[in-house]
Amino acid sequence: MAFISSGYNPAKPMENRITDIGPKHFEQFLPEMCKKNFGKWLYHEILEPGVLMHKAESGDEIYTVRFGGARLMTITHIREICAIADKYCGGKLRFTTRNNIELMVETKDAALKLKAYLNAQKFDGGSQKFPVGGTGAGVTNIVHTQGWVHCHTPATDASGTVKATMDAVFEEFTNMRLPAPVRISMACCLNMCGAVHCSDIAILGIHRKPPMIDHKILDNICEVPLAVAACPTGAIRPTKIEIDGEKYNTVAVKNERCMFCGNCYTMCPAMPLADAQGDGIALMVGGKISNRISHPAFSRVVVPFIPNEPPRWPTMTATVKKILDVYAADAKKYERLGDWACRIGWERFFEKCDLEFTEHLIDDFRDPAYYTWRQTSQFKF
Repeated sequence: MAFISSGYNPAKPMENRITDIGPKHFEQFLPEMCKKNFGKWLYHEILEPGVLMHKAESGDEIYTVRFGGARLMTITHIREICAIADKYCGGKLRFTTRNNIELMVETKDAALKLKAYLNAQKFDGGSQKFPVGGTGAGVTNIVHTQGWVHCHTPATDASGTVKATMDAVFEEFTNMRLPAPVRISMACCLNMCGAVHCSDIAILGIHRKPPMIDHKILDNICEVPLAVAACPTGAIRPTKIEIDGEKYNTVAVKNERCMFCGNCYTMCPAMPLADAQGDGIALMVGGKISNRISHPAFSRVVVPFIPNEPPRWPTMTATVKKILDVYAADAKKYERLGDWACRIGWERFFEKCDLEFTEHLIDDFRDPAYYTWRQTSQFKF
């Protein structure tokens, strides 16, 4: 960045500033109605699936149409979305944290017409391009990681599992007939950049075997100290090994300490972790961030392993659908999935969902914060 020759004024740090570093100020991208009423909104309500209305102190109203997007998009798809925003919304749109896309208009009539237009757009195969929904007591879009498309340590795919799951629960995306919102998340390995540990239903890729070591090339392409230091459980140590009469500097793995995270492979490509038989999916349920009714909660493992079954993952999708259907039929209004399981008892949860229970699924984890500070608004002095 640079400043003009008149110099920098500490009292007015943005004065005469010239820079192309970083994003422009968000205010430039707000619709005029949002800019006018910024910080002065009274409330919002959901008029129907995918359509929201926000009311401002001034009496102004703005209507939002939400439709499902994808985490990985082609340039052609993005340009098509931008063309819709240009035509209907003055070129303005926003992405939600769960990969939904929102278009804002100023009248209810315009919002309903936009919804009808979006739902009418189809791919050549007949499926909807821009399905409207993802609001209220339903299943919104699945936030997920990168999977086989881009990541180097996945135990399963992300885009494939998410597409298969959303196909199975699509009716709940376009409706609001569940007892409460259901957040489904997906992470393709235990490093969990998808933050699935606090979701109603979580799909988690897991490795079950320690890294395979290519001793002959390890010292040529890896910094041994980095590989050793990368292990969070101290399972890796430097060693020497003799193969065909030749000695190699390499590492050894203490298998009983390995938690199959793949950090070593990040530092050392000669320690791959991916394995067709060892890799698969675990399902977790019952997490949430909300303080509403009950305190925030971590997800719990309910299915420890499902083999990878690309391209449609039938066992995994059938299990997710079963859990969702039983919850929808049995829970009380406003009751999140974890709240329902706690009310009926986790033993009954496993019975109702036809899931096998073992002692390994008993959750005795306690966040250290549980003992040190208040972590929820659900308490009384």
